[in-house]
Amino acid sequence: MIRKILLFSAIVVVILLAFRFCEFKKDDTSTIDYNNLIQEQIVNVGKLVVTEGHFSEVITYKDQQKYLMKMFSFEKKALIVVNADVTVSYDLHQMKYDIDEKNKTITIVSIPKEEIKISPDIKFYDVEQSQLNPFTGEDYNKINASVKANLAKKIAKSSLKSNAKNRLISELSKILILTKTMGWTLQYEGQVIEQESDLKQDLKL
Repeated sequence: MIRKILLFSAIVVVILLAFRFCEFKKDDTSTIDYNNLIQEQIVNVGKLVVTEGHFSEVITYKDQQKYLMKMFSFEKKALIVVNADVTVSYDLHQMKYDIDEKNKTITIVSIPKEEIKISPDIKFYDVEQSQLNPFTGEDYNKINASVKANLAKKIAKSSLKSNAKNRLISELSKILILTKTMGWTLQYEGQVIEQESDLKQDLKL
């Protein structure tokens, strides 16, 4: 009789433990931490987006020094060939966002500005100078500044910056796909982002 009671009690305990375990597993699988899930996905998107370009130009540099009431002048000049590698990048590690789990909304608070890096290779040809008007460090600084200013104008007129924005939008679209898959809403600058073209409009592309 005691054996039967002990056996019955053991069976009851096993059943209760199995029931509690199943309940625990049910609760565990049905609860999704959206906050961590979204942050993990945004971290995957957050990277350095880089677009590269190459520009070339040829310029002539001249400078003249005059002496004795401009009666004597000494000129220096050079033909300068410039080859420059240019990168336009967006560091999405610096992107700021807000997750509103209650209202199922992801808000992009700010997108980092583009960073333009110009790396010119400057070579001098046909250099003419005199002892009274030689090339100095100041000349090289002027030439370097002039080269970068000219390249900046070329970059502005080229498709390099727009190509960089297209790559940026491509990365941000991954967040849009995530929100749509989860049934959430993506916002930027007070506007709901429904499709990729909305990102282009907000980024003025």
